[in-house]
Amino acid sequence: MDTAVLLEEAIAFALDAVAPVTAAALGRPTPCAGWNLDMLLRHAADSLDALAEAAATGAVRLLPEAGPDGGAPPPDDPVAAFRDGAARLADVWADVWVDAAVAGRAVAVGGCPLHAGVVAGTGAIEIAVHGWDAAWAAGRPRPIPPDLAAALLHLASGLVTADTRAGLFAPPVPVPPGAGPHERLLAHLGRDPARPPRAA
Repeated sequence: MDTAVLLEEAIAFALDAVAPVTAAALGRPTPCAGWNLDMLLRHAADSLDALAEAAATGAVRLLPEAGPDGGAPPPDDPVAAFRDGAARLADVWADVWVDAAVAGRAVAVGGCPLHAGVVAGTGAIEIAVHGWDAAWAAGRPRPIPPDLAAALLHLASGLVTADTRAGLFAPPVPVPPGAGPHERLLAHLGRDPARPPRAA
């Protein structure tokens, strides 16, 4: 699956997945140890902004540039920030990706050049899985569609390895034989697809 299509489908899935999230759910735990839903959505919104920056400028700063007041205040509504960031990313990346020369360029991530397709694919993994995290935390887990999950698993298998996992993902979780791509993707990224969310 083309990485531009992957990113588009990941955004669509994530937007659908966060639909049930309410303000009352923001303090609930997520599958990521030590993170509640409020924290996760703010982190995901930052990632969406970074991807939009990559598409628009060809570079991503590892740390946001502080303004005179020390930087922008955190959004009051992390769900709205996530939705707005997803819509903005979809618009910006779609505009850029139609230009083959731009789509094939390198994106400087913290000064290190990466192919734009790798950046888009990495973003697609993060957005889709955080969408699943959010739905799980809200008590309404939904599977990542099989074709999307299979394509993301293929990418994640090469990007998230023993050398790159530390500090980003928990250790892989075992899954039973015959598990589908949704379960194997989540398990590869340190999530237990069989763990039920906490009751509301």
